Amino acid sequence: MQDTLRIGTLVGGGDAVRVIPQIAKHGFESYSLTFWQSTGQTDLADTAARIRELAEEHQFVISAIGVFGNPLTGTGDNADTVSSWERLIDNAHLFGTDIVNGFTGRLTGLPIDDSLSKFSEVFGELSKRAADKGVRIAFENCSMDGSWINGDWNIAHNPTAWEKMFNAVPADNLGLEWEPCHQMVQLIDPIPQLRKWTDKIFHVHGKDATIAWDIIKEYGIHGPRDYVWHRTPGFGDTSWTDVISILRQAGYKGTIDIEGWHDPVYRDQLEMTGQVHALNYLKSCRGGSFVPNPL
Repeated sequence: MQDTLRIGTLVGGGDAVRVIPQIAKHGFESYSLTFWQSTGQTDLADTAARIRELAEEHQFVISAIGVFGNPLTGTGDNADTVSSWERLIDNAHLFGTDIVNGFTGRLTGLPIDDSLSKFSEVFGELSKRAADKGVRIAFENCSMDGSWINGDWNIAHNPTAWEKMFNAVPADNLGLEWEPCHQMVQLIDPIPQLRKWTDKIFHVHGKDATIAWDIIKEYGIHGPRDYVWHRTPGFGDTSWTDVISILRQAGYKGTIDIEGWHDPVYRDQLEMTGQVHALNYLKSCRGGSFVPNPL
């Protein structure tokens, strides 16, 4: 029997059929498939069929499929983002998942409040389409270097914004794709936040952060030195045992999928070294491998 809380990783949707067979041997139990701004020329039905064959062979699940662009602007490289959301919602069942994830989008250069009307228009429709297909929508909590006042890409990076978003579109199938890292870079403590928002957390990214409090105390957050780094789990400040315990207590049945390619140390030729360490570390934090009780 498999633990109900699986540990996996992110893979580019267009590369999944090529990459998954190379890394499945390491023991990843789930994969979250991602596209940047558009699903492009990817044949989703064909990709899903080939991944189902791999899943049967290697005993993994697809936890989520997503497109990360700005669906509120619909211009330039984001012109296909809304249509990509629609395609992923319509094809999610072929991958065996009920989660489609991504950014909310944002009206570029304007405060978060100014994007809520457009958010309500776009995701009011997408949430209905998703509900008709039995699909949940999960917004990543990444600021993409934005603030409350200014930015691009995403408004779902602050708990006050979450309240406004979910009030604007009060749909049960709208939620969060949460990770501690994106809160820690804002100097938000992720643990009390996690306890408060578990009902809206549909998917979890395995990404951590290291906060250099000594640098903050000496230079502040606007000085010449970096004060925080995105980290692969196992190398950052978060207690993942606490994170997993809180998720389990709340009845979370989803996955934690490692978001790599950000760690300043375990990168380049050490990327998969770091990811496999994170995989085994997170499995340890959940209690190790599943052990059945005696009959």
